[in-house]
Amino acid sequence: MPWQPLPRIAFAVATYPFETKNENELPLEIGDDLYIIEETADGQWLRGYLLAPPSLLAGLTSVKGQPLEARVFSGIFPRTCVEIREVLGDGDDNSDNSSNYQGDDDAPHIGSDSGKSGVASSMRKSYLREIEGGHRPHRPNGAMLAGMITRVPGLRMREPGAPKPAAPVPMLRLGDETPTSTMEPLVDEIASCLREWHSTNFHELLLTRQYAKLDKVSQLIQTLDLSRRQFLHNLLTTREYNTLREKTVWDLVRGNKLCGGEVIVRDPNERGRVLTGDDSVVEITKLQSVMSLLDEPPQPHVELSALHHLMVDIRSFAGSSNEPTTLVLYLVSKSVGGTLTTLSESYIIEVPSGGTMGYMTRNAQMRTLFTDLTSADIGDGPSADSELYLIVKVRSPQQIVIGKPVSRSGSFGQPSTPFSAPFSKEKPPSSGGNKPSRRSLMWGTTRSAFSRGGTKLDALSEQPEDRPRTDNIESRDGAIPPSTAGSRAPRPSIDGPQQTQMLAERMVGMGVLSLNSIMKQDEETEHVVTVWSPSARFTAEKYDTTEGWDGLVRDLLESKSGHYEKSRRAERLQIHLKSFNSPDADGLIKATPTLLSGISKTNKMGFSGAPTKPRSDIYVTLTEALLSRQNLLSRFGASATTISSNVHGGNLMVSLEVRRQSGERIEECIYPSSNSEALTTWRSFAVERNEHWDQTLRLSLLPADVSMAHVVFTISDLPGTPFAIAYMPLWDQQAFLGDGLHSLLLYKLDEYTQSAQPAPTGRGGYLSLPWSARSDSSEVTGPLATLRIETYLCSTRFSQDRIILGLLKWKEGPRDEIPSLLKQLIFVPEIEVVKLLSDVLDALFGILVEYQGNDEYEDLVFTALVRVLGIVHDRRFNLGPLVDHYAESKFNYPFATPCLVRSFTRLLTKPTESETARKLRATLKVVRHILKFITHARGQQKVKEAGIGITGSTAGFTRHLQSIFKALDSMMRSTAPVLVGSQTLAVQHFHTWLPELTGLLTTEEILHIAIDFMDSCALVKGKLVLYKLVLIINYSKLDLFSGPEQRAALSANTVRWIAPHWGPTDDVTEQWKEQVRLCCSVLASQVDRLNSEIPDYIPKLVGSYLSIQATELKPKNRFSLLFPTTYPFPSKPILGEAVQFDEALIELSAILSALSNSPNGMQLELASDDLTNLLKNTLDVYMSILQGEAFPSTWLSVYIYHHKSTMRTLQYLASILLESFLPHPDEAEDFDTELWRMFFSTLLKLVGSGHLALETFSEQKRRAVWKIAGDVREHGAELLRRTWEAIGWETSPDERTRYGLTKMGGYQVQYVPTLVGPIVELCLSVHEGLRRMAVEVLQTMIVSEWTLSEDLSVIQTEMIDCLDGFFKDKTMTESILQKLFINELFERFEPLSHIVNDPLYSALRSLIETIAEFLDLLVAVHSGDTTSEASHLINRLQLMEFLRDMQKEEIFVRYVHQLATLQYDARNHTEAGLALRLHAELYDWDPTKITPGLLDPDLPEQSQFERKERIYFDMIKHFEDGEAWSSALAAYKELQVQYENNIFDFSKLARTERAIATIYEKLAKGDKLVPKYFKVIYKGLGFPINLRDKSFVYEGSPTDRTSAFTDRMQEQYPAAQILTSSDVDSEVEGQYLVISSLTPHRDHNHPVFQRARVGQPIRDYLLSAHAQMFSVSSKRSTNGPVDTHYAEKTVYTTAEPFPTILRRSEIVDIHTERLSAKETALERIVRKTQEMTTVEKRLAEDDDEEIAQLMADAISISVNPASESSVASYRQLLPIPQSEDEEEPELDQQENAIKMALVDHAIMIKRCLTSFARSSNPILLKGYEDSYRNFLTTFAPEIAIFAPVRPSRETASTAPSPTWQRSSPVNENLSPEAKINASIANPNGVEEASAAQPISMKQRGTRLSFLGGKKKEPQQSNGETSSLKQSKGDSDSNSQVSKGKDNSNRRSIFRTQSNDTNNSANPYAQPFPNGIVDSTTPDWALDRPRKSREVVDVLERDFDRPNDGGTGFNSVRKRLSMLKLGKKPSKPNGFFMGGLNEE
Repeated sequence: MPWQPLPRIAFAVATYPFETKNENELPLEIGDDLYIIEETADGQWLRGYLLAPPSLLAGLTSVKGQPLEARVFSGIFPRTCVEIREVLGDGDDNSDNSSNYQGDDDAPHIGSDSGKSGVASSMRKSYLREIEGGHRPHRPNGAMLAGMITRVPGLRMREPGAPKPAAPVPMLRLGDETPTSTMEPLVDEIASCLREWHSTNFHELLLTRQYAKLDKVSQLIQTLDLSRRQFLHNLLTTREYNTLREKTVWDLVRGNKLCGGEVIVRDPNERGRVLTGDDSVVEITKLQSVMSLLDEPPQPHVELSALHHLMVDIRSFAGSSNEPTTLVLYLVSKSVGGTLTTLSESYIIEVPSGGTMGYMTRNAQMRTLFTDLTSADIGDGPSADSELYLIVKVRSPQQIVIGKPVSRSGSFGQPSTPFSAPFSKEKPPSSGGNKPSRRSLMWGTTRSAFSRGGTKLDALSEQPEDRPRTDNIESRDGAIPPSTAGSRAPRPSIDGPQQTQMLAERMVGMGVLSLNSIMKQDEETEHVVTVWSPSARFTAEKYDTTEGWDGLVRDLLESKSGHYEKSRRAERLQIHLKSFNSPDADGLIKATPTLLSGISKTNKMGFSGAPTKPRSDIYVTLTEALLSRQNLLSRFGASATTISSNVHGGNLMVSLEVRRQSGERIEECIYPSSNSEALTTWRSFAVERNEHWDQTLRLSLLPADVSMAHVVFTISDLPGTPFAIAYMPLWDQQAFLGDGLHSLLLYKLDEYTQSAQPAPTGRGGYLSLPWSARSDSSEVTGPLATLRIETYLCSTRFSQDRIILGLLKWKEGPRDEIPSLLKQLIFVPEIEVVKLLSDVLDALFGILVEYQGNDEYEDLVFTALVRVLGIVHDRRFNLGPLVDHYAESKFNYPFATPCLVRSFTRLLTKPTESETARKLRATLKVVRHILKFITHARGQQKVKEAGIGITGSTAGFTRHLQSIFKALDSMMRSTAPVLVGSQTLAVQHFHTWLPELTGLLTTEEILHIAIDFMDSCALVKGKLVLYKLVLIINYSKLDLFSGPEQRAALSANTVRWIAPHWGPTDDVTEQWKEQVRLCCSVLASQVDRLNSEIPDYIPKLVGSYLSIQATELKPKNRFSLLFPTTYPFPSKPILGEAVQFDEALIELSAILSALSNSPNGMQLELASDDLTNLLKNTLDVYMSILQGEAFPSTWLSVYIYHHKSTMRTLQYLASILLESFLPHPDEAEDFDTELWRMFFSTLLKLVGSGHLALETFSEQKRRAVWKIAGDVREHGAELLRRTWEAIGWETSPDERTRYGLTKMGGYQVQYVPTLVGPIVELCLSVHEGLRRMAVEVLQTMIVSEWTLSEDLSVIQTEMIDCLDGFFKDKTMTESILQKLFINELFERFEPLSHIVNDPLYSALRSLIETIAEFLDLLVAVHSGDTTSEASHLINRLQLMEFLRDMQKEEIFVRYVHQLATLQYDARNHTEAGLALRLHAELYDWDPTKITPGLLDPDLPEQSQFERKERIYFDMIKHFEDGEAWSSALAAYKELQVQYENNIFDFSKLARTERAIATIYEKLAKGDKLVPKYFKVIYKGLGFPINLRDKSFVYEGSPTDRTSAFTDRMQEQYPAAQILTSSDVDSEVEGQYLVISSLTPHRDHNHPVFQRARVGQPIRDYLLSAHAQMFSVSSKRSTNGPVDTHYAEKTVYTTAEPFPTILRRSEIVDIHTERLSAKETALERIVRKTQEMTTVEKRLAEDDDEEIAQLMADAISISVNPASESSVASYRQLLPIPQSEDEEEPELDQQENAIKMALVDHAIMIKRCLTSFARSSNPILLKGYEDSYRNFLTTFAPEIAIFAPVRPSRETASTAPSPTWQRSSPVNENLSPEAKINASIANPNGVEEASAAQPISMKQRGTRLSFLGGKKKEPQQSNGETSSLKQSKGDSDSNSQVSKGKDNSNRRSIFRTQSNDTNNSANPYAQPFPNGIVDSTTPDWALDRPRKSREVVDVLERDFDRPNDGGTGFNSVRKRLSMLKLGKKPSKPNGFFMGGLNEE
C-alpha cells in the first residue's frame, strides 16, 4: 500500500470505534486524539499517532507537581473512523489554515467565555516560531502545544522514504471552551479541573499512600461530576442553580486546596466564570481572600429575629398494646441552670387499637409543624446556650379495679399494669383471644409481645433472679395481675369479693429527643425515639445515650424506685424531622407545598417577637394536687376537714370547665392540643397521689367573656365521683390574672360548693369563697389541700400590666395620674408594650396632642415615646417594621410635629447635663422613627392647613427642623468628654435619619445637612474616627445620594474628610491600620465615579502602604473580612497553619490597582507631592506587590490581576518618565539614574514573573492566567523596547553597521551590570517576543561595557550569578534546554564575525562558550531526568569544579552543602563527609583572616580557622557515622597538629587525642569488614560518550555479594545486558556491562607482615585503608619445589583512592605483576590461615559433619610433614643455621614475613586442635588424635617461638598452686586435650604451676591453659559443646594477668566451698611465661556472658568426675535445666556465636 506524507500534520478526533485485525493497526475509541502524518493514495487509510491518557505507572518516574506525559502509540487506521478537526500550520505562514487567527484588533474580550476566546496574534508570534528547523504545531483558534516536553517535528513535505517525524506532544489547551460555556462557564471549569487532578495529582496521592486525602478528592470528583451533569441537563430551578453554582465553586476551591494548587476565583454571582482583569478588583480581592483562607463561604450574621420552624412526622410506632394509644408531642427548653420551660402547645396523635394506620389518616394526623421558634430557643444566638428537646408522652387506657385492696405495705398500691409495673410471673389469661401484641404503625403487622427480634423480651425483668415460683396467683409486688380489657369472666381474687372494672387513661412512658443540632442543619433527618417507663424495682437497664436515654427523662417522668426501663407497650417511634427558617409559618407552608401541604401547625406558647397578627390565647397548665393523708379539704362555712377514707388516691382525675359569673358553662372553649376539637368539659388522665399531670390546655374566649369568666376544677378518684372542687378567676383587680404558678384551694364538694352562686336559701356558692391559698394558712389549720395551676397569657388584646391599662384608658382616669403613669412606663416589661404597641402609641400621641404647649407633658410623653421606640433595638422583637407600619398607616396626629421638634430641640440645647445626656443618648437611637412621625404629622398638618386655607408655614417649619441639626452640629464640635457617648450614637445612626427627611426637605438641603454634619466631626478622636469613616461609607450607599450631582459632591468632600486619617506615618498603631482599612472601604464604595480626586488619593495610598510594609508582619490565625463597612470588623478563624498577610496591605493594593486602571487615569502630574518621590514610592509599592509582600503569591487570581494592572500602570509611568525625566544629552547630569533603575527593575520583574510563564503551567492554571491577564509579556517586551531605546543615544553610521543598533550607550551604560541579571532571565523565556527584546538589550549592554572597558568579565560574572539564582526556583523550559538565546545573541553580532580577529567578537565567543558550558552543567544538575544517581552526582561535581574555577565561591559552597545533604539523606555518610571536605579546602588554618557570613548554608562571619574547624567537626561526624575510620583519623590528626602548634589550645587538643584513642580502641576491638569492590566496564554505543568503553571500580558494602551488586547496576541501567567477560566489540549497538569482583591489592612489604599475632581486623584495616590499587590473580603455580612457585596478578590503579564521593573511581592504569617464590609463599600462607579460620568459625556455629570433615582434612594436610601442600614446606625458603652452635642467620624482610605467617598458622592450628579435643563430634576427635603428634613435629620451630619451655629451676622455686592438687600425675588418665597440653608444654613431665595461675574475673572470661591442666573426660556425644564468649575485644593484647583474688566469684553456684579453682575455661586465651595473655584469641570466641561461665564451671566439675556410664553428663543436663539455659535453636551444636569473617 503506497503511503504519501501529508504536507502538514493533521489533528483529528476518533468518531467511531475501530478494532484491529492486523499488527500495525491502531485500535480507536470514540474521543481519542490523533495526529495524522501519512495517507494512502486513495485516502482511505491514514497513519499517525494516538495520544492516550497517561498511565498511573508513569507516576513512578514523574516529577512532583508536573502532569504525567501522555502515552503515544503509532499505527494505521481507516479514514472513515476519524474526523479531521484542523491542520497544524506553520507559525510564520499566512496560509489559509492559520487564517482563523484573530489579530490584536479583533481579538475577543479576553475574559469572555466564548468558545474561541483565542490567543492574540502577538502570542502566535511569540510562541510559534521555527525552532532549530522544527516548527511547533498550533491550532487555528490559538491554542498551542506544551512547549516543555519535546521538540516538535518539521512540517515540510517529506520524501516517501524519509524518516517519520517524532510523535507530537499534547496540545496546550487555552481556548477549549465548549458551546455550553457561554451559558454555564462551570461546565468547562469542572472538566478542566478534573482533567488536571487526574493527570497531575491522583498518581501522586496513590503512590505516596495518602489514602485519606485520595478518598476526599475522589468524593469531590464524584460531586463535581454530578454537578456538571446537572448544569448540562438544565432541569433545576433558578434558585437551585444559584445554590448549585455557589456549592460547585467552593467544591473547586476545596479540590484545588487538597491537590496543593492555587485558588482561582470563580464568582458564583457571575454564573461561576473566572473573574478576569476587566472585573472589579475589589470583588476579586474579596472573593480571593475568602476562598484562599476559609473552607466555606462566610455566612451572613444570623439576625436573631429570623424564625425557625420544625416539621415532625411520625413515620412508625412500635408498641405491643391492644388498647388505643395516645402520643403527646411538645417542645421544651432547658436552660443552663436546668430550668425546664414548655415552649409549645401539645400535638396529640391517636393510635387506634389493633389494625393498622393507613396512609390517608397518617398524613393528616401524624405530621405537625412546630412554628415560630427564635434563634435563642434553638440555642443559636451569640449567648444562647439553652437546649431544645422534643418530648413524646405515651398515654394508654388501663383497667381500674373497683374495690381493689390496699397493698400490704399500707400505702396506696400501684396499679399493676404492664406499663407501670413489671409483668407478673404468669401471663394474663386471655379469654377473648385479644392477645396483647406489638403493632407497627408503618407496616400494619402484629407481632407477639415477646418477639423482639426472635429473642426473649427483657428476660432479666421477666423472671425472678433466684427465687423459684411458689404459687400461681400472686404477682411479684403482691397485687393481682389484671386481665385484659375484653375478659369475659373476671378473675377470682384471693382476697375476697369480685371486682368490677373500668378504663382510665394513664401515662405509660416518655421519650426525649434533643433538637439543637437538628435545628441547625437543612437536611431532613430520621431519628428513633426510645420510650422509657418507670420501673418498680432495680433494673439492669443501661442508661446509655446510644440507646436513646436522656437525663431529662428523670426530670419529667417520676419513678418511685428511681429506676427506668424501656417501655414494653410503647417501645419506640421513628420520627422524620426537617427544620425551616422563615419569618412567617403560613408563607412557608404556601412556599413549600410538596412537604407541608395540609400540615397542622402547633403554635409556640408566647410571642417570638413583636406580634404581627392578633392573638388571644390563655394557657392553663395542670400541675399537681396536694392530697396526701395530712392535707385538709376546705369547706364552706366550716373548718377544714380530712380527706375521706374512700379516696384511695390511686386514680386521681381532674375535670375542667370555664364558667361565667352565673355558673353557666361557656361552650367549646377548651383546646387540649393544637389539633383537637374544642371541648366544653375536659378530663385529665389518671395519676396516683403525689404524681404530676403536667398537662397544658389552651382557652379561647371572647373578649367580653374574659373579665367575667372563671375556670372550675373538680377532682375525683376513679371510679368514684368527684370529691373536691376549686376555681380560678381570669380577671383580677382590673387586669388579667398574672402569669405563673397559682395554688387553688380545694373545697369539699357538697351542696354548698356545687354551684357558683348561692342557692335560693342564700347559703353556698363557691364564688363567695377565696380561690387561692394564703401563704400563712397552714400555720393555723395544718396543710390545706390545694391544686397547683400555672397560667400564661399570650394575647394582643389583654394586658396584665396596670400601668399599660391605665395608659390605654387615660381619658377615663383622673388627669393628675397621667404624669405618674408616663413616668412609670419605663418599668413595664417590654413584651407588654410590644403586645399592645399600636394602642400604647395612640395613647402617647393622644396625650401629647391634648397637652401640647405644656413643656412638662411634652417632655414626659417624648421620654415615654423614646422608651417605647427603644424596644426597636431589642433583638428579641423585630419591632422596626411594626413601628414603620404604624407610622405609615395608623398614625394620625397632625399636630404632634411641633411638640416633637420642641422636645428634641430642648434636649440638644443642654447636652452636657447628666440627666439630659442620658435621655439624649436614648433619643439618638430612635431619631429615625421620631423623624418618620414628624414627617407624617407634617404631611397631615399640611393637608389640614390646606383644608382651612392656611399656606406658607413651610419656611418656619424648615427653620425649626434645621435648628435641630445645627444644635446637633454644635454638639459634635464640642470636645467635652461627657458627650463622647452621645456623639458616637449620633455618628452611628445619622445616616438612617436622612432618608426620613425626604418628605420635609429637598435633596439639596439634605445633602447640605449631611455635609455639615460630617464637617462638624472634623475634631473627633479615638474610635469615633472609625465610626465617622463608616458613616462616609453609609452616605455612599444611600439611594438618596445616588444622583450624579450628589455623588460628585460626596466624592469631592471625601478627600477632605478622610485626609487626616491615613497617609505616611512613623507610628503604625492598630487604630491607625483600622483607619486606613476604612479609608480603603470608603474609596471602594466610590471608586467607579472618582476623577479629579485620584491624584489626591494616590500619595495617601502609597504612603500608607509603605508605612505598613516597614512594620513587622506576623502570621495570623484570624482573618478580618476585607473592605469592611461596619465597625468592629467581622472576622473568621483560619483553620490549619497561620498565614502571613496583612488586610490593610491587600486592600491598599486593590484600591491602588482600581484607581490606576480607572478610565480617568492616575493623573500623577496633578499631585501636590514631589513627583520624583511619588514615582519612586509608587514603583516601590508595585515592586512589593509583585514580590508577593501584599498577599501570598498563591492567591492566583488577584496576583495575576495585579500583573496586568501593573503593566498598565508602568505604561502610564513610562509616558511620564519619557516626557519629564529624560534630559537632553547636554544636561546628562540631571538624569535620575535611580528612578529609571527602579522603573526597569519593576518592568523586568513583571515580565520575567514565573506566574506569567503559561507554557510551564497545568491546564487549569494556564486557562485562568490567560483569561485574567492575556499576554502581558508581549506588552512588556514592547514597553521595554520603547524605554530602553529612549535612554540610549543615537549611534554613528559605523556603529550602526557593526552592531545593527540605532540607539546605544548614553544613559544605558549606567545599568551595566545592575540590570544584566534580570535581562538574562528574560533571555531564558519561552516567549519569543520577550526573549528577542531581552537579547537585543543584552547586546547593547555588551557593546556598552566593551566600549567602556574592553572587558566582558563583569557581564560574565553577573550572568553566572543570575543563571545560578534562576535555576534555584524556576521550572526548566524548552528555551533553556535549547539555549535559544545563545544562538540569537550570536546572530545579533553576526556582522562582527566577518571582521578578522575582531577583539570584541573573540571576547564575546569566549563569554558565550563559558555561559553555554555553565548552562549545560546547570541543566544537567537541575533537570528532573537523571539516568542514575551516579551521573547526577558527576554532573554536580562537574558544576562545582566549574564554579571553583570561575571563583564563584558562594555558589560553589551552596552546591557542596546540597551534595552533602543529598548523600546524607541517601545514608552515604562517608561520602557526605568527603563532600564537606571540598568546602573546608577553600580555607587556611588562619585564625586572623576573617571570612564573610553565608546565607546558604547559614554560617556567621568568623575567622577562617573557626569556619574550617566547624566544617571539620561536621565532616568527622559523617566519617564516624559511616565508619570511615581512616578518613576520621586523618581529619583528627590535622586538628591535633593545629591545636598543638598553631593555636595552642590544649583542652581541645586533649579532646582530640581522646577521640583518636577511641577510634584506635574501636579498631582494636572491632571486626570491621573490608568493603567489597567490583570492576565495571561500560561497553556498547548505547552508553553516553563519558561512560562508553571506560572501566570503573565501584565500592560495595562489606556484605555485598556479586549478585546483589549486579542487580543494583541492572536497576540503574535497565536496558543493559550484564556480562562476566569483556569480549564485546566496542562499536556494538546497545548497552553491555562487564562486572567482576576485585580485592584491594596487598603490599607484601607492609610492616604488618613483620609481626605475628596481629588481629585480622587490624591487618585488614592497615592494608585496605585508602585503597587505590586493586588486583585479581590471573595465574598461579604452587606445584613442585617451593622455590619455583610463582603467581601473576593484574593490578588496577584508580584515579583517586577510596572512599570517594561517587563510591566509584575510574581505572587509569592496568599492569601485571609477577610474584616471586617468597611473595607467593607469604600470600599463600596468609590466605590459607584466613581460609581455615573462616572454616573454624563456621564449624563453631554449625557442627556440620561435612564442615567437620573439611576442617579435619585441612589440618591433617597442614600438619602432615610429607605433604607438598602443607604451608610448612615454605619453611625451606628460610635460611637455617649450619650447626647447632651457630646463631640464627639474619632474615630479610620477606623471610621474616614468611616466618611470622607460619607462627600465625601454627597458633591457628593449635587453637583448632584444642577445640577438637573438647568436641563430642567423633570426626573431630579422630582428626585431633590423627593430627596432634604431627603438629608437634611439623610446627616445632613455631611452637618453640610462641610457647618456649621454661628452665626447670623456675618451676622448683615457685610454690605449687593449690589448683593442681586434684590433678593426677599419671599421663595415661589425662584427657586427649590435656595430653597435648602436657606434652607440648612440658615434654619432661614437670608441671609448671606458674604458667597456670588463674586470671581474675575482671578480665572478662577465663582461659584454658595450654601448659598443663586438670584431668578432663571427653564429652559425651550430646552435641552440647560449651565454651565461653568474652565481651568483644575486651582482653587487650598486653593486659597483665592478675592473681585470682575472688575465686568464689568464678565457682558454680552448685559447688561446695572448696579451693578447686577453675582455671582452664577458655581454650583461646594463652598465657606466656611473662604473664601476658595471647591476644590471638579470635573475636568470634570472645564475649561470653557470666551465665555461660557458670555453665562451664558446672560442666567442668562434672567432667572432673570419673566417667561412670554417663551419669556425670546426665547430671549436667539436669543442672542446665535448673539454670533454665536452653540451647539456641538456630545453632544446636555449640555456643559459638561470632560472625563469620569470610574472605
